[in-house]
Parts: sequence; C-alpha cells; structure tokens
Amino acid sequence: EVDLVESGGGLMQPGGSLRLSCAASGFAFSGTTMKWVRQAPGKELEWVSIISPSGRTYYVDSVKGRFTISRDNAKNTLYLQMNSLKTEDTGVYYCATAADSRGQGTQVTVSS
Repeated sequence: EVDLVESGGGLMQPGGSLRLSCAASGFAFSGTTMKWVRQAPGKELEWVSIISPSGRTYYVDSVKGRFTISRDNAKNTLYLQMNSLKTEDTGVYYCATAADSRGQGTQVTVSS
C-alpha cells in the first residue's frame, strides 16, 4: 500500500524559505516519478514540480528559480526546497506518485 507522509510546512513571511519532506513507503520509490502538487484556498489542485527516477526535474513557471525538487532514494524521501516565498505560494502541499496517490498534505502559509 502506497504511504506518503509530508512534513515541513508552516507559517513564513514573504521572502522566507521552507523545506518540505515526504517520506514514502509501500512501493518502489527509486523507480517512480514523483511530484509535488498544491491546492491554494478556493483553487484547483495544480502541479508544482516533478522529478523522474533519474533526477530530471520540471517546474511550473510560477516557481522556477525559487523552488528545487530533489529525492534521496536511499531514504525513500522526496524534498521541496522553497525559497523567496510569495503570498501566492500559500496552500496545502502534497507529494504524489505519477499515478496520483497522495499523502495527507502539509499546510504552507506565506503572510506578513
């Protein structure tokens, strides 16, 4: 059974940084494309970043140059380093498999 547990969210001022983590179990993590998706208040779910098993990365335009996705296959853990946070980054962040299995999410709030 796929199990994904996100952590690292919180309240941060604009311009600050947060690092999200996602502990994965129940599937072959190292061979699976993983992604971070988010849902802002009142908006639909949107993908934020994707990382392939080989480490190729993709980002939505709004986070390019500010967010970095990475993975540690030895620890079955996915990360999202978020720098230069903006108020529009506020939302619930989920890690997900390519087949869209998601964790419970972690809240990120960017506010002054």
